[in-house]
Amino acid sequence: MNMLHTENNQLRDIAAARLAPLTPANDPWDPIRSIRKFGRHRLTSVEMTVTNLCNMRCEHCAVGDTLVMAEPDKIPLQDMIRRLDEVEHLETISITGGEPTFSGSTVRDYMVPLLKYARSRGIRSQINSNVTLPYSRYEQLAPYLDVMHISFNYTNADEFHQIGFAKAGHSVSRDAAARLYDRMIDNARRLSEAGVLVSAESMINYRTHDKIDEIHRLIVEMGCQRHEVHPMYPSSFAKDLPVITREQMRRSIELLLSARNPDVWMLFGTLPFYRCSDDKGERELLSRLAKEPNVTVRNDPDGRNRLNVNLFSGEVFVTDFSDVPSFGNIADSRLDDLFDRWLQHPLAEGVNCHCPAASCCGPNLLVKDMYYKDVNFHMRSAILE
Repeated sequence: MNMLHTENNQLRDIAAARLAPLTPANDPWDPIRSIRKFGRHRLTSVEMTVTNLCNMRCEHCAVGDTLVMAEPDKIPLQDMIRRLDEVEHLETISITGGEPTFSGSTVRDYMVPLLKYARSRGIRSQINSNVTLPYSRYEQLAPYLDVMHISFNYTNADEFHQIGFAKAGHSVSRDAAARLYDRMIDNARRLSEAGVLVSAESMINYRTHDKIDEIHRLIVEMGCQRHEVHPMYPSSFAKDLPVITREQMRRSIELLLSARNPDVWMLFGTLPFYRCSDDKGERELLSRLAKEPNVTVRNDPDGRNRLNVNLFSGEVFVTDFSDVPSFGNIADSRLDDLFDRWLQHPLAEGVNCHCPAASCCGPNLLVKDMYYKDVNFHMRSAILE
């Protein structure tokens, strides 16, 4: 135990010596950093899907269609690490699923080694988890992990029960769900106390848009250091959910800004609002966001500075929930080469715009398809009041 404790402290010291703290001024997942540095998009982030198993079936899940009850073996971990070694400008890795910690062997044999690799190389790491499993799973990861990203869209255990098991296909008792809800809150608190940045993401959708302020209050009480907010778009598993208007999204964000705890980092992402918009109200909201302390608007990393690797097949995608087919495999291609191949794809060219005046990298694929299908962003300019 003492040897493990010493190793954990050494790895933390390495990270502290090499890396600036994660703050609103330092978000290495934002692709605006690499385009400013290199003058074009570069691959600086790699996301890995380590499982398609999950103990929940949330109605808003972006990858719900890929979830299974049993799964094949993963590719050898060393094959993935070899490809990570080749990424010239790698700054971050992310681990996602499914629920990445569903299997103890995945935690032990894949996740811990990947996080240790990140620490040894001096790059940041994130895990996307529902943190509803026993804390022992997360305790193994905490010493090497930078960001634990969780989903939180509830004001009580009843809503967690209704939303989190909406597509379970079988009955889940309210009491069983409530125990998971309480464990999620307790695990988030313990991870924060262990030095992990716990970032709780809320979707702005038909259930949450008019009570996002109450959700924020609970997230702060949980000890989360960051609250992420993203509008929900009808995609894949969630394509049949009711859609709210852009005006409802805007009002929800304004409600949150007026009620938020100013000491907690608020990170907004995948907003359908741009400085080049003809809508003055949308531009005014962006101006307010830019002026608020501890508030950032992150450009979408998917396809801009990040690719997703499926650790069962080695196939590479623009994102884990995209309808865009794989455009290569790590078995025979370097990730940097696959990223350059993606940038030449017609879909990438359609959203590959950059406005330095607005610090904007344009819409992601989902937003463009939903709201700006016929808009050429290369022909628009920011309107800065």
